[in-house]
Amino acid sequence: MRIIGGKLRGKSVLPPAGYKARPTTDFAKEGLFNTLDNEFFFDDLAVLDLFGGTGSISFEFASRGAGEVIAVEMNPANVNFIKKTATALGVDKVVRVLHQNVFDFLEICSRRFDIVFADPPYALEGLDTLPDRVLSKGLVHAGGYFILEHPAEYNFAAHPSFVKEKKYGNVHFSYFSPVPEEES
Repeated sequence: MRIIGGKLRGKSVLPPAGYKARPTTDFAKEGLFNTLDNEFFFDDLAVLDLFGGTGSISFEFASRGAGEVIAVEMNPANVNFIKKTATALGVDKVVRVLHQNVFDFLEICSRRFDIVFADPPYALEGLDTLPDRVLSKGLVHAGGYFILEHPAEYNFAAHPSFVKEKKYGNVHFSYFSPVPEEES
C-alpha cells in the first residue's frame, strides 16, 4: 500500500506478513481524499483516526498537512507498527498513536476534531452504533465530518446527521456532520 497524495506521495507503507488489519484499498482511499480535497484545506486540521490499523489513513492526512492526527488502536503490534512507520516517514510529530480500545476512548475523549474517521473491523459488534457514539459526545466541530467505512449491508441514510455515502467497489464511506443545536 502506498501514500497517494501530499508531500509523502508514493511512499510505501508495508506491514509485515500476517498483520492483523484490513487496510482501506488504495482505490477507496483515493476516492475518499478526492472528496475531502474538494471540501477542506488540510493545513492544520485536527483528525481522529479510530481503529488505526496500518496507519494508512493517518499518514494520508499527515502527508497533506494536517496539524494533528491521533490514531486510536487496540492491537499492540499495530500500535508499534504505526509508531515506527510515523518515525520512518518523519511525521511522528504530527501522528500520535494511542493504545486503547476505541469504545473506551470515546467515553473519555473530551475534545473536538475537524474530521473523525473510523475504519472498524467489518464484523465488529456495535459498528452500527458508532455514528451515535461519536456525534453524541460532541467530538466533531460544526462543519466537520465523522466518516465511517463500512460494508454494503449497512445503510445510514435515515440517520439525522447523515450527509452522504460514497462507494468504491466493496468499500462504503458514510459521512455524518453534527446537527446544529437549535437556539433557545
